[in-house]
Amino acid sequence: MRLMSAVTFTLLSAVICCSLTEKLPNASPPNIIIMLMDDMGWGDLGVFGQPSKETPNLDAMAAQGMLLPNFYTANPLCSPSRAALLTGRLPVRNGFYTTNGHARNAYTPQEIVGGISKDEILLPQMLKKKGYVSKIVGKWHLGHRPQYLPLKNGFDEWFGAPNCHFGPYNGSIRPNIPVYNNSEMLGRYYEEFTINRKTGESNLTQIYLMEGLDFILRQTKDRRPFFLYWAPDATHAPVYASKRFLGKSQRGRYGDAVMELDYSVGQILSWLRTFGIENNTFVFFTSDNGAALVSGPKGGGSNGPFLCGKQTTFEGGMREPAIAWWPGHIKEGSGINFCPGQEVPDVTTHEQKEHTQQPIIFHLGQDPGEKFPISVLTKEYQNVLSMISPVVEQHKKTMVPGIPQLNMCDMAVMNWAPAGCEKLGKCLKAPKSEPWKCDWPH
Repeated sequence: MRLMSAVTFTLLSAVICCSLTEKLPNASPPNIIIMLMDDMGWGDLGVFGQPSKETPNLDAMAAQGMLLPNFYTANPLCSPSRAALLTGRLPVRNGFYTTNGHARNAYTPQEIVGGISKDEILLPQMLKKKGYVSKIVGKWHLGHRPQYLPLKNGFDEWFGAPNCHFGPYNGSIRPNIPVYNNSEMLGRYYEEFTINRKTGESNLTQIYLMEGLDFILRQTKDRRPFFLYWAPDATHAPVYASKRFLGKSQRGRYGDAVMELDYSVGQILSWLRTFGIENNTFVFFTSDNGAALVSGPKGGGSNGPFLCGKQTTFEGGMREPAIAWWPGHIKEGSGINFCPGQEVPDVTTHEQKEHTQQPIIFHLGQDPGEKFPISVLTKEYQNVLSMISPVVEQHKKTMVPGIPQLNMCDMAVMNWAPAGCEKLGKCLKAPKSEPWKCDWPH
């Protein structure tokens, strides 16, 4: 538990609400761009103290806008945090969790049966009512079956993939992930969209950049307000970068990926200035969860001074880099060790444990990195717990959880024959449907 107030998605929500209600003089509603990185840590940006200083564009963006050092995600795992971002509701409310096993963290692998609930209202659906055109570029990860894809949930355009870029697979036991252009696949990762696992070379980030720039260009010409959800996944293991950036970072292949993403952010902001729409475009940069320390040292990022990372609810898993930019409006200025090298006796473990029976409390005023939990034997611990426990119990009584979407798995629902596969000759035969309760090792 955290003994401090946190900046959350309140700022983003406020800006969007203003865009829907406030009439700006002689201007259309503000454009909105959300740049969501994948497994990028708090300590990966120069402005947050990364010693290599290889993010000049993001550092400049922070200097020109608002840096949010106490910004938190809703969950330390890809899918539930993305569901929370687009719905404005915590995973336990929007259904992006599982009741299987001892923890509720879960994500959407190829064999997952569920996805984003039809009962949820997503951000692009809200914006559509006000005349916005919305596009997602990159990783979706909220369900890959047809009814869960972006164009069924408010987005007008999509270029990217429904799942993460794991692979390559041989297509008989597990298919490679498809890459979509709107409602039909263009090919698959490791096939038409190559990722060299040996060298780390891939042009995907450049493709995603061009898709984003093209969307901005078209909507600007048509004078239509737009929402661009730019979600590249180059910093998720296996990390990748284009040939231009490979070998350029002091931080290895992960650093190469960060450098290319930083360059891409600079290009998008420059594009806005070129068209003279920077004062009418709100841009928000953050990450879905903390850096994956289990992918280190070459495939994972840095969470700075904070404990642990992705898949944990410690500061390193939940606190994210965040920058808000809007010129003229925002004033400048299991079996797995989830905490390698950062172990705290009796707190961090090699197995994820359910701690609800005995909360772990830290004093972030004295220990912002969560390295030293307050002892249960101290008077301070008992005093704080006596204040927190009634609030927690009241919350449990009044909370209405969503129907869990991530309980069931089935090999038959994987990406065997996505829409458009017939035209490409890329359809694969699905196995017999034999659903089971998913086993989550998180």
